[in-house]
Amino acid sequence: MLTLLRTSVDVTIIDCGMGNIGSLENMVEKVGGKAVVAKSPSELASAEKIILPGVGAFDNGMRRLNELGFSEALRQKVLVEKKPLLAICLGMQLLTSKSEEGTIPGLGFVNASTLKFRLADASLRIPHMGWNEVTIRKEGPLFADMGAEPSFYFVHSYYVECNDASDVLTTTSYGVDFTSSLQKGNIYATQFHPEKSHKFGKRLMKNFVELV
Repeated sequence: MLTLLRTSVDVTIIDCGMGNIGSLENMVEKVGGKAVVAKSPSELASAEKIILPGVGAFDNGMRRLNELGFSEALRQKVLVEKKPLLAICLGMQLLTSKSEEGTIPGLGFVNASTLKFRLADASLRIPHMGWNEVTIRKEGPLFADMGAEPSFYFVHSYYVECNDASDVLTTTSYGVDFTSSLQKGNIYATQFHPEKSHKFGKRLMKNFVELV
């Protein structure tokens, strides 16, 4: 299991034009890391930790990763070299094999699919937007020192369904219970935005920066 290291390290943030890069840079720096922005796959070559942010549609996100060459670069760094990866929002969904939002295959880094919210409660709006609690389902370094049910900021209309329950790190309730974060070895992902989640987001980012 990955443990925590109390030293500053570089964290490489992938910039495909589909994430809150500035906010993530600021958050990484605030918790003692050094943010490095990668606009091309070659800039991942020396990465020790990687953040894959994303907002927008699934097919557009995968198209950008594929066309820019990040898909193969990520496969090498994450699956072969086992560098820690934190995927955020759409980034989390791109780790799955497929999405109901599109037709392009996902990265397939986790055994999961991305599904559309279908809610029986008409009072619940889509997208799921705003603050919500997460329930921690297994122990792991990402949620160290946070308490029982921390709250984070969400903006999404689709969610990840893991086929392997052991990959589920936290769940959140919004009409249905869905996977709000996952961990598979060195792969971490959050459906919520830690960079918009104040003290809990800051704690989570610090935990990721300090992974070893």
